[in-house]
Amino acid sequence: MIFSLAWATRAGVLTRSTPKSSSKIQLRRLTLHSSQTQDLLRASGVLVPRGVVARTPLEARDAVKSLGGSCILQAQVLWGHKDSLSFEDGLRGGSQKVHDPEQGMSMAGRMLNRRVVSDGISHQSITVNHILVSEVMAHQELWHLTMTIDRENYCPAIIISKQDDNTDTEEILIQKDSQKSSTFTFGFSQGITRDLVIQISEFLGVAGDQVTNLDDMLTNMYGIFREKDATLLEIAPLARLENGLFASLDASLVIDDDAAKRQPDIFLLRDTSQEVEDEVNAEKHNLVYIKMNGNIGNIVNGAGLAMATNDAIGLHGGTSANFLDAGGQATKETMIQAFGIVMGDERVRAMLINIYGGITRCDMIAESIIGAAQEMTVSVPLVVRLQGTNSAEGLKLLADARLGLHVESDFGRAARRAVELARV
Repeated sequence: MIFSLAWATRAGVLTRSTPKSSSKIQLRRLTLHSSQTQDLLRASGVLVPRGVVARTPLEARDAVKSLGGSCILQAQVLWGHKDSLSFEDGLRGGSQKVHDPEQGMSMAGRMLNRRVVSDGISHQSITVNHILVSEVMAHQELWHLTMTIDRENYCPAIIISKQDDNTDTEEILIQKDSQKSSTFTFGFSQGITRDLVIQISEFLGVAGDQVTNLDDMLTNMYGIFREKDATLLEIAPLARLENGLFASLDASLVIDDDAAKRQPDIFLLRDTSQEVEDEVNAEKHNLVYIKMNGNIGNIVNGAGLAMATNDAIGLHGGTSANFLDAGGQATKETMIQAFGIVMGDERVRAMLINIYGGITRCDMIAESIIGAAQEMTVSVPLVVRLQGTNSAEGLKLLADARLGLHVESDFGRAARRAVELARV
């Protein structure tokens, strides 16, 4: 399956096939704002509209004036398709066209410092802190171009789709019409070859000097893609201008999180204000927290167990509010932080701690849970399931602690009990 932004990383949304019980959740990948990605493309030689980042309506007015009047104002958000954004005052759409400086200032006033939500992401809203003011570039046609990884064939791929002015970008990559969409794979070492450029040129219907322009653009894109350890570089839309040249009107770049040490400058661009606050706080304590749509909070050790726990809760008719992966950590301090993060979500009506003891023994985990529960007020029913090394000892410690914990050794019974308690 080809990894694509509209399916997997647009706004950090997991996948379209995610069951409702598990929600659409944030992926932990670094995604750059459109303005940041456009700057990288411009610096590499890709044609990009002139643009100015504005943080106040007055800055937006001055930007529109400096760019010649007609401009596009784009809300800089890292999730949710721009067309599906809804502002708190009723404004619909994160990309707005204005025709003069005063209109630019007025429109910026409706966008900046306003809460915004997106279709399909009901649990999160954020504040738009800045907008990108870009000049309008007249074009003949629009395309959607994605450079990503074909995970089945272990190679880079370029996906190109025809885009109409009113076409939702997320629908483009699922088009079945081969005349409107095509995928081109190529080798990491070979990069953008002449044969590849010819194939793409034929699909786009370009010739002559336009082929050279396309070659330069694809080569420069691949330079960014490879040098920055990207998993996806998307230009949406890619405009074919009236002079036949191609320009990036909007773009997004997603970086492999494993590249953090290799790409310190890129990771300095991370905008944590656009992320879920609890997820950022958990990361500070080496915990992995993912927010979801339900009312049962989960603390687990391991991503696989987290997914299995979520499935078990769904099987018994419940929905998860989160999962928090404590990894191999089982100290009292870790559990205190985990409890605080999960219980800080007012939607949580019950908690399930589901731990498999391996290297970290279950009796040690039990002692950590008891210590944390004694030091803080656990405001919701708490179900604890332990299995693995010294699980019998751990379960006995929990039962003898007389802290009102619901102790289970069976996975299914623990999940069912958590669902029952969340309904009380």
